[in-house]
Amino acid sequence: MGHGASRLRRIVREVAKFGAVGGAGVLVNLLVFNLVRHTTDLQVVRASVIATVVAIVFNYVGFRYFTYRDRDKSRRTREMTLFLLFSAIGLVIENGVLYAATYGFGWNTPLQNNVFKFLGIGIATLFRFWSYRSWVFRALPAHETPAPPSPALRGEQPPGPPKSKQQVP
Repeated sequence: MGHGASRLRRIVREVAKFGAVGGAGVLVNLLVFNLVRHTTDLQVVRASVIATVVAIVFNYVGFRYFTYRDRDKSRRTREMTLFLLFSAIGLVIENGVLYAATYGFGWNTPLQNNVFKFLGIGIATLFRFWSYRSWVFRALPAHETPAPPSPALRGEQPPGPPKSKQQVP
């Protein structure tokens, strides 16, 4: 198998792991959202923001220790800062969709809230996947294969034009 096939396999495996953590995060997000909506008097978007923050914490643990556990861990402060920045952008995307549906179009039944919450999660997930893999959980540099030792170090003649034999007259 060629280099392209192994790269494709790695990406498919990464997407599967991202999807497993993300899928569990979606369940956490929707569960907390509905729990907050039905046990408090908070407005729909505020309940959604709380749920999104809980899911962000859940997802960070899953991504760091499962999906991207083999990635660079040397700069955790940078990683956490970028994760929170991109997660905040995802939070705005996710809850912006819910806000537009609820307050822009008046779609405010529990079913509609969940549908647009889920749609917002989906759109934000595309952004998060790209940003986390590109900026937050950076791949370690590939190990360079060392150059073979020079012919002189191996005890061989360096390459060059063939030596001609002297002709005897």
